[in-house]
Amino acid sequence: MTRPSAANPQSTPMDATRKVAAELSLIDRFLPLWIIIAMAIGIALGKAWPGIGPALDTAKLSGVSLPIAIGLLWMMYPVLAKVNYGRIGTLRTERRLFGLSLILNWVVGPILMFALAWIFLADQPAYRNGIILIGLARCIAMVLIWNMLADGDGEVAAVLVALNSVFQIFMYAVLGWLFLTVVPGWFGQAATAVDISMGLIARNVAVFLGIPLIAGALTRAILVPLKGAEWYDTVLMPRLGPTALLGLLYTIVIMFAMQGENILANPLDVARIALPLVIYFLIMFTVAFLAGKRLGLTYRETAAVSFTAAGNNFELAIAVAVATFGIASGEALAGVVGPLIEVPALLALVYLSLWLRDRLFPEETIAVTAAPCAGERCR
Repeated sequence: MTRPSAANPQSTPMDATRKVAAELSLIDRFLPLWIIIAMAIGIALGKAWPGIGPALDTAKLSGVSLPIAIGLLWMMYPVLAKVNYGRIGTLRTERRLFGLSLILNWVVGPILMFALAWIFLADQPAYRNGIILIGLARCIAMVLIWNMLADGDGEVAAVLVALNSVFQIFMYAVLGWLFLTVVPGWFGQAATAVDISMGLIARNVAVFLGIPLIAGALTRAILVPLKGAEWYDTVLMPRLGPTALLGLLYTIVIMFAMQGENILANPLDVARIALPLVIYFLIMFTVAFLAGKRLGLTYRETAAVSFTAAGNNFELAIAVAVATFGIASGEALAGVVGPLIEVPALLALVYLSLWLRDRLFPEETIAVTAAPCAGERCR
C-alpha cells in the first residue's frame, strides 16, 4: 500500500498525480471530447456542402490540398519546437537505456503493430495500412505529459523524444515501404493494393516531418539565445504547444467532412480500429516496463522508457496517410482514431505505472513518500 508523505500524512503519490492531471490544459484534458466534436462538425459540414472535396483540391502541396497541408504542418510544428535536440548526446553514457529504447521503438513496436493489424483487420486493407503507419510513427512531445504524471525521469524522456524525432526522418520511409509492400509477401499475403514506393513515402515524410522539424529546431536555436531557455520553456511553449492540437482538430474536421457518409454507414469500423491500438498500448508498455526492471534501470528511467515505447506520433501517421492515400481514405480514418483513444489509454497507463512502482520498486516508493514534496513531481 502507498504510504503517506512525511510532509503531509494525508498525501500520497496518487494524490499528486491527480493534482497534476487537473492542471492539464483544457484541450489536453478533454481531447477525446474535442475530437468527437470535430468529427461531428466535419460530418455536418460535409452534408451541408457536398462539394467541399473538389473545392479544397484546387491548390496542392506534395499531392495534398493546400488547406489540409497547412493543418498537417501546423499540428507538427509546435510539438517539434518543444524538443531540445541538443540533449541527444547525453545518451552516449546510458548504453543500456539507449539500446533498450532503440529496440523497443524501432524493432518491437513496428513488428507488434504489424501483427495486430493483420490479426484484427485482415479483411480491411485500408484500416490495416493506417494502423501499420501508426506503429511506425514513434512518440513525440505528448508522451512527456504522461511521463510527468507517472513521476518518470523527465530528462530521459526528453532525450528519447528528441532521438525518435530525428530517427524518424531516416527510418519512417524505409519501414513504411518494408511493412506495407515487402513483409506481407514473406507470409504469403498480398501487399497493399496501392502502388506505394519508398520514394513517395520519403517525400511525404520530408515535407510533413522534415519541414516542421527544421522549423522547430530553428525556432529553439534562434529564440533561446535571445530570450533564454527558461522563457522558451515556460512562456513561449505553453502558448505555442496547444495550437498543435488545434491544427489536429482542424484537420479532423476537414477529413470527416469528406468521408462522413462512409463513417455513418460503418460505425463499428471505429471500434475495430481502436481494439488493436488499445492492445498495442498495453503490451508495449508492459514489455518495456518489465525489460527496464530486468536491466536494472530505476523506476523513473523505466517509466520514461515505457511511455516513449508505448506512445505514438499520430500527427505524423495522419500526415503520411493523407499525403500518400488521400484524405478520404481508410488509412487516414485509422490515423484519426489514434488520438481519440490515446488520452484515456495513456492516462490509464499512468496509474498502471504507479501501481507497478509500488510492487516492483518498493524501495523507490518508500523514498518518494518519505521525502518532502519538491521539484518536478510537485508541480
